[in-house]
Amino acid sequence: MSEELKVVETDVVDVVVDDDVAGDDVVADIEAVAVPSGEEETDGEEEADEDGAPGATRSKKQSVLENEGEIAADYLEELLDIADLDGDIDTYTEGGRAHVSIITEGDVLVGKDGEVLEALQELARLAVMTETGHRSRLMLDVAGHRDKRRKVLQDLAKDAVDEVNDTGEAVRLSPMNPFERKIVHDSVAAAGLISESEGEEPNRRVVVLPKA
Repeated sequence: MSEELKVVETDVVDVVVDDDVAGDDVVADIEAVAVPSGEEETDGEEEADEDGAPGATRSKKQSVLENEGEIAADYLEELLDIADLDGDIDTYTEGGRAHVSIITEGDVLVGKDGEVLEALQELARLAVMTETGHRSRLMLDVAGHRDKRRKVLQDLAKDAVDEVNDTGEAVRLSPMNPFERKIVHDSVAAAGLISESEGEEPNRRVVVLPKA
């Protein structure tokens, strides 16, 4: 990774997380398009149509999600242009969420432990909320990072389940973000055990429990 790209990665995180004002021209441009975060969040749920038809409700929600994806894609495309980075953007809906994927080479937009990816996801969600007035649960992936991470976490959960079944003792995993914890919880539940989260962010972790 070049030194220039390292600066872009660091400054993107600073804009989102620390809200620092840096002198780099790229950061100044990113701040110019960054959306305000002071709007009141709403639950983002769509009301059913007056006729109460389930099909009409699903169609309306699908349109809402597709619109979220388009807004986020436009916003992220502008950020890519500012940072002078190449990447194709794909949108789709799945599991009641809008999904946006940036197809690119390298990990500059992922960052260490996915920090840049998480920051970009929050920016995209704020862009959607500013445009639509409601909170978004949009998911962003970059260079297939989340898919790769999902496989690693599923294997980790399987190992934890095996250890709990062998020893009868609870197993505490390393701290994870909410996306990662959800994957582990789902994997543990599928294996027939129970898990819970403990601790405070950013050190919140999953604990896999033995059968009662």
